Amino acid sequence: MNSINDIVLLHPSDSCCVAIRPLSKGSILTLPDGRQISLRNEIPAGHKIAIVDIDSGHPVLKYGWSIGSATQKIAIGEHIHSHNLRCQHVVDLNALATETPERPQGISGKSFEGFVRSDGRVGTRNYVAIISTVNCSASVSRMVARHFTPEKLRDYPNVDGVVAFKHDSGCGMAYEGIKHKTLSRVLSGMACHPNIGAYLLIGLGCEQNTIGYLVGEHKLVQIQTASPNGSRKTPPTLTMQDMGGTTATIERAVQLVSELLPQANQFKREKVDASHLVLGTKCGGSDGYSGITANPALGSAVDTLVAHGGTAILAETTELYGAEQLLTRRARSRTVAEKLLERIDWWKWYSGIYGEEFDNNPSIGNKAGGLTTIIEKSLGAATKGGSTALEEVYQYAEQVRAKGLVVMDTPGFDPVCVTGMIAGGANMVVFTTGRGSCFGSKPTPSVKVSTNSSLYQRMPDDMDLDAGTIITGESIESVGNRILDKILLVASGEKTKSELLGYGDDEFTPWALGPTL
Repeated sequence: MNSINDIVLLHPSDSCCVAIRPLSKGSILTLPDGRQISLRNEIPAGHKIAIVDIDSGHPVLKYGWSIGSATQKIAIGEHIHSHNLRCQHVVDLNALATETPERPQGISGKSFEGFVRSDGRVGTRNYVAIISTVNCSASVSRMVARHFTPEKLRDYPNVDGVVAFKHDSGCGMAYEGIKHKTLSRVLSGMACHPNIGAYLLIGLGCEQNTIGYLVGEHKLVQIQTASPNGSRKTPPTLTMQDMGGTTATIERAVQLVSELLPQANQFKREKVDASHLVLGTKCGGSDGYSGITANPALGSAVDTLVAHGGTAILAETTELYGAEQLLTRRARSRTVAEKLLERIDWWKWYSGIYGEEFDNNPSIGNKAGGLTTIIEKSLGAATKGGSTALEEVYQYAEQVRAKGLVVMDTPGFDPVCVTGMIAGGANMVVFTTGRGSCFGSKPTPSVKVSTNSSLYQRMPDDMDLDAGTIITGESIESVGNRILDKILLVASGEKTKSELLGYGDDEFTPWALGPTL
């Protein structure tokens, strides 16, 4: 990356640069090669400027890759955006792994204080969960969770809270169909999550997603003690129709949670190495800075975490389209690469059913921040994954077992994406944002990283770290180190800004995949 005063050139072969502050028409810019150009338009911060003449139909290059084709002739110094650039991308089926990538050299030294579970996984938080199997029991679950105020939890210092996982589904679906299986995979993932010390299941009684199916299909058990050989038994469950209705169910649920609290409180933080971290990565409210600052800095932190034996999840399949070659080329095997391409093909089919296409993904806010096409957005988003080998590709909310960098197939929509990664085992999340996304999702803490310093200064209650310092000279590696240090502090119990604000109870959003019947 070369920065000359007011612009950033991301790759020597690029045909555009990026403005790092608002620039007025007629301004004279000096390029890294010494050439000077005059701006033909006003350029908002984060937006693109042509540094060569680009003929109509020719590719516009950013990050060294085509981000689309010019729809008209673009002159040097002209603003490049939706008015003269369109999405155009063909998946490169030849960009598959041709040799086994080297594994990063293992290093040690990074650690955090976590809750060690009997299966060896480690939690960064210790919640008691109330899991609703169907929307019909959502209100009851919420009422039970709200009963346990901070005053009532004062005697349980090792418990972070009681949280209700409620949703808008659970019925109106084919039994064992794709929607049913996806939802049950999410709910079982929450029940078994390392950040959950104990849980209670609440259903209505006549839904498709029955408690019996959920417990039996996923072999759900409740850990009774914090010892490595702690006894296990069938988890406590309540069915509203069998209990006699709303009031009786709430009263009994309060009793059961009161019995679970001492059990969860047995778990205490202890020092473990960083290899126990499973990091979900997310970017939302992206802007023209995202792929320049926060995302590559997060990628640097991911590389260090992977070298320590940890795991990082790159998701948002709809925001990998156009950057898939960066991952397939370094896949652990051709099979892994083909899994990713199969998911992209599936998304083309799935979105096509509803008359959607990938390039509908950049939101109005994304475009106002300087991102024009999904390819441009994807190239910046993919940098969150760092540079190590792609070890595996997982379905939505599938349990992540591999170490290293993996991809999980999720939509780009923030709460749905993060819900899938958490259900798959993510015990930490880092969320980068340029526009100012406000987000948190229990039971896993989310560290918020701003892509630009003006956002960090404008929304100090929501942002945990500022990566905009890269624009003013701090190295990507230095910011990556700051991100990893913050991850370890938060994993050890330090509250994130979103936790201090009370986020997390309403962001649990399983992917409603398939028809509602």
